[in-house]
Amino acid sequence: METTATQADLDGYPVSLKDICLRLGDRMFCSDLGIRYPYLGGSMAKGISSIAMVEELGKAGMLGFFGAAGLPFATVEATIDRLASADFPCGFNLIHSPHEPDLEIALAELYIRKGVCLVEASAFLALTLPLVRYRVHGIHRAADGTIVVPNRIIAKVSREELAEKFFSPPPDKFLQQLVAEGAITAEQAELAALIPLAQEVTAEADSGGHTDNRPALALFPTIQSLAVRMQVRHGYSVKLRAGLAGGIATPAAAAAAFAMGAAYIMTGSVNQSCIESGTSDEVRRMLAETRQADVCMAPAADMFEMGVTVQVLKRGSMFPMRAGKLYELYRSCSSLEDIPTTERDKLEKTFFQAPLEQIWQDTRSYFQRRDPRQVERAERDPKHRMALVFRWYLGQAAHWAKDGQTGRRIDYQIWCGPAMGAFNEWVAGSFLESPDRRTVATVARNILYGAAFLTRTNFLHCQGISIPTDAMHAKPLEDSQIKEYFS
Repeated sequence: METTATQADLDGYPVSLKDICLRLGDRMFCSDLGIRYPYLGGSMAKGISSIAMVEELGKAGMLGFFGAAGLPFATVEATIDRLASADFPCGFNLIHSPHEPDLEIALAELYIRKGVCLVEASAFLALTLPLVRYRVHGIHRAADGTIVVPNRIIAKVSREELAEKFFSPPPDKFLQQLVAEGAITAEQAELAALIPLAQEVTAEADSGGHTDNRPALALFPTIQSLAVRMQVRHGYSVKLRAGLAGGIATPAAAAAAFAMGAAYIMTGSVNQSCIESGTSDEVRRMLAETRQADVCMAPAADMFEMGVTVQVLKRGSMFPMRAGKLYELYRSCSSLEDIPTTERDKLEKTFFQAPLEQIWQDTRSYFQRRDPRQVERAERDPKHRMALVFRWYLGQAAHWAKDGQTGRRIDYQIWCGPAMGAFNEWVAGSFLESPDRRTVATVARNILYGAAFLTRTNFLHCQGISIPTDAMHAKPLEDSQIKEYFS
């Protein structure tokens, strides 16, 4: 016989929603990282995942990664120093830099020198020596014989074959190279062969920025199954775990992730629309108007020559179309001089708003300071010079958006996935509809509370209890209402 759920059923009996919030995900994962809730704020480059965002998530019992990619080292170092005295855990981004490997090396060394013990490894196409060096630095045995690994990597991947590499021990060729360089001892190399490069791998589905647009329902179970197989294959003393990112911005998406067995969830696009994000108010307003179909893929600045793309906002910006045009010209022309006159005139008047030769001189000066080898190569290879000039536009478009340059609004590059549209549809008509009311902790609490609420209603439904239609949608709650569930 079917009965109808009462408010007591939905709110607290037999287990309170507060307790369910604490039971979502993998509790040992939370314990290992020193957090209360299995909720991570992913790193967004150029400090869009800001200090303020990391601090607010940390104070709320969650964990944020600072978006170090694309920032001056002095800025990253200052951020490390500021967060060093924090009484909550936090992490920093280590992004793959295939065209500028020295940057990756320097950032990994900075993290080691400053004692940063948690990084999010993102956009990696293959494993690298700096990544392995960071992971195995300081590895040793404790008095009881257990292996102690001070540095932790949470890898974000979209492919099974790459996840397998992260779940595997560090490659022996890298360990032997580190021994030869004196970075680790032979004994440390032996210990490193017994640990996974990353104990946790985040399955990155259809997200903003670098993404393969993978469907979460197909990707996550594959990565989760791989974790189980790799655990058995290598006999690790620690548990391999899989989390989920990409498309998570609503209680329903979070509940689905936890129902599939995600150890934790990671959000990204939605955090960019919060007041703590390191972007402009204009971008926040544009994101608040976004719908799920308002995103598309465009060439990536950091891997332009490789044809790698990133997911960006297309509504209100011509960046995707213009970036695509630049890649089309790069593929069809051998040099800047080879570009047809009419096309070159259009680029100089609209895209760059300056002569291409002037852009090259500015770009040349930049790389003379940052990486002189790029200039040397460009002066030998006209096509590479063209790539660097085109990358100027791609890189500046992200700065124009972040800094809110009104004269360049039509060229804003805003990294964004369809999750942003799903979030806006969920909060329509609530206090969170306005970007001025969105704080990263309030958004996070509502997603977790809503996931707990939907988990309960689904459980009751499976017991044959009728759930009122209006109770099937976890609408956002004000801070004064929701904080009791997270006290």
